Amino acid sequence: MTADLHNTDLQTPLKRVRGLGSAKSGTHHFIVQRVTAVALIPLVLWIIYLALALVHADYAHARALVHQPLNALLLIAFVIAVFWHAQLGVQVVIEDYVHTRWLEVTSQLAVKFFCVIGALASTLAIVRVVLG
Repeated sequence: MTADLHNTDLQTPLKRVRGLGSAKSGTHHFIVQRVTAVALIPLVLWIIYLALALVHADYAHARALVHQPLNALLLIAFVIAVFWHAQLGVQVVIEDYVHTRWLEVTSQLAVKFFCVIGALASTLAIVRVVLG
């Protein structure tokens, strides 16, 4: 009985078992980070191939390559996957190493903002090239 008096945890045993930890979304974050990493493997190989194809190309040839629908689609997929994966990775670094709460929140918001703006700007640039 004295052990129960000193226990300040008011959760029931079932509530403790169902708990997902302090973050409540660690598994989802882990899976999404791995999925973006796996998606980036063929996309990075394709980007390297595209970059090598453009080594001695002029502006018109480069624009014509990006103008092709498959290339444009893969380029947009690459941009979205890169920014998403980068945001997830930097989020983990901030969570692990920034211990001042206001600085952590500000940093997280700034990273999300810049990643969204970067992805949107890159996608817009690709769409502008595709549409002429």
